[in-house]
Amino acid sequence: MRTALGFRAHSGWAAMVAVSGTIDAPRILERRRIVIADCKQPYHAAAGLPFPQAEALVRDAIDSSRALATEAIAACIKSLHSQGHEVAACGVLLGSGKPLPALEKILASHPLLHTAEGELFRDVLVWAAKECLLPVMGVREKRLDATTLERISSLRIGPPWTQDQKCATVAALMALA
Repeated sequence: MRTALGFRAHSGWAAMVAVSGTIDAPRILERRRIVIADCKQPYHAAAGLPFPQAEALVRDAIDSSRALATEAIAACIKSLHSQGHEVAACGVLLGSGKPLPALEKILASHPLLHTAEGELFRDVLVWAAKECLLPVMGVREKRLDATTLERISSLRIGPPWTQDQKCATVAALMALA
């Protein structure tokens, strides 16, 4: 059965949903929280350090997060495959898409620290899914169709069934379509 993964990133973790079917008839196969960071706020940790150390800390955090995300996605694909599901696509919820400035400017601005961390974890999920050979559809969260989200929200799914899982489900179904 063709299946897609959907992700909604947070600082250091992501909500992951595996789904098959269509937006009109979805089948939720799995929901889990995956850890995608050793350091939940690497830009915050780097702020105030001498620039070479800050740059190395952020680079190491990205590498570590990529490895953790790839491992989690590969394990999920393997588990679903063993149950007869072909993971064919991936949907990742994205932020606003505004380009970030250079690292020096990010480290000098507390609001930009938060923005950069959000982008980092979304980028890590996209990178890891591609490493696992999944086609990836980036879905701007602000552009999710409200009617579709309401329909998904009304499904009688046991916990966890928060906004994270609902949005990730819509992204996965969009990628699957």
